[in-house]
Amino acid sequence: MKLGIIGLPNVGKSTLFNAITSAGAQAANYPFCTIEPNTGVVAVPDERVGKLAQMYHPKKTTYASVEFVDIAGLVRGASHGEGLGNRFLSHIREVDALVHVVRCFEDSNVVHVDGAVDPLRDMETVAVELILADLETVQKRGEKARKMFKTGEKKYEQEAAAADRMAEWLGAGRPARLCPLPAEERAMAEGWFLLTDKPVIYAANVAEEDAGKRPEQLPLVLKVAEQARAEGAEVILVSARIEEEIAGLAPEEKQPFLAELGLAESGLDRLVHAGYRLLGLISFLTVGEDECRAWTIKAGTKAPQAAGKIHTDFERGFIRAEIVPFETLERLGSMAHCREKGLVRSEGKEYVMQDGDVTLFRFNV
Repeated sequence: MKLGIIGLPNVGKSTLFNAITSAGAQAANYPFCTIEPNTGVVAVPDERVGKLAQMYHPKKTTYASVEFVDIAGLVRGASHGEGLGNRFLSHIREVDALVHVVRCFEDSNVVHVDGAVDPLRDMETVAVELILADLETVQKRGEKARKMFKTGEKKYEQEAAAADRMAEWLGAGRPARLCPLPAEERAMAEGWFLLTDKPVIYAANVAEEDAGKRPEQLPLVLKVAEQARAEGAEVILVSARIEEEIAGLAPEEKQPFLAELGLAESGLDRLVHAGYRLLGLISFLTVGEDECRAWTIKAGTKAPQAAGKIHTDFERGFIRAEIVPFETLERLGSMAHCREKGLVRSEGKEYVMQDGDVTLFRFNV
């Protein structure tokens, strides 16, 4: 999973990125501090993996991972190259989903590119630039399809019609992901790699003193939440400064620190879990003396394809999957005890993997 962190300059993108990845990306109080995208990989928080490691004492413990990409701040006119916009927009095309950081704090020491804090205006500025870039892409696709009419292939007529529909939708200021295209046209649109087709999580970046508050207590966050709700998007309340402090703590100090703030989990944990929900991802687990590991797959993945995540030979020579839910394994303490109770299931090629399946694949090549 690759999540791109976007937003206007000076909203806290790089500060948040530094905190959640400890990658040391440059963060400073002036626009366009980030030019080339910074990337960092973090472990997906999953207490099940830790519990399995305590049970098996493996040589290696491996969590699933997520890659964060810190993309430079967009400004008004980015779709036409303002602020090195074309380069920034190309970086957005390479990620699976977007974390749109919106500034929801007042601080006279941190300049705002538009002079004052206004979350709705900031959200609109970014949205408009992405939509304008997509509109240009769609119009070009329509023109190209119309030139191909002479071949007589029906697909070009369909693509031109889809492009016209999408252009009208984008022209009204609406993102491509909400456009109600028929299934066949939607499949065509996916090949256009539109920026506004990517799913979005809004990260409302609040002041340190607001980190433990509820969204309804914060007027600026409420504005973000209302707009996100209209788009069917999720809002995660984070404080980049608090995440910086958490990043500097020893593991045993983090939970007490969060508890003091009235938080059950860090902003990083909430972002990663939201990303999983947004992209429809789940994890299955493998155990043993050599390694306990979480593997990320799409919800709906069948057992042979899940086996292929481990090694292509596992998928090619798939025989069966021996599966026990994590909760059952945790309760009984070992796979041997699960077998004794008849609780290890044997599943075939049509089995759809479930989140938390502890799995042993049998194969022959």
